[in-house]
Amino acid sequence: MMIARMWHGMVPIAKSDEYLVKMREIALPGYRGVEGNQGAWVLNRIEGDVAHFDMLSFWDDIEAIKRFAGENYRISYYFDFDDDFLIEKEPHVRHWDMYSD
Repeated sequence: MMIARMWHGMVPIAKSDEYLVKMREIALPGYRGVEGNQGAWVLNRIEGDVAHFDMLSFWDDIEAIKRFAGENYRISYYFDFDDDFLIEKEPHVRHWDMYSD
């Protein structure tokens, strides 16, 4: 079993291109560089004047997530650049257990 982790953030459309660059250059390597991470992807959709970003990542187990996010792994992890872009900081992320046949 693996664990999927989903983070969500909203950015004004005028800042969305620059934010995507930061996500690709800083956040993705930050996730993927943690032992136990099995991949991370940035998802993006535009709704009106807001760009929604979701970070979908896959992990071996809770301990791997804790290596990334800390002991309180249900709380959202933010990078230093996020304050310059996000409309608000959502406090929590979502996790799912993953199964296959």
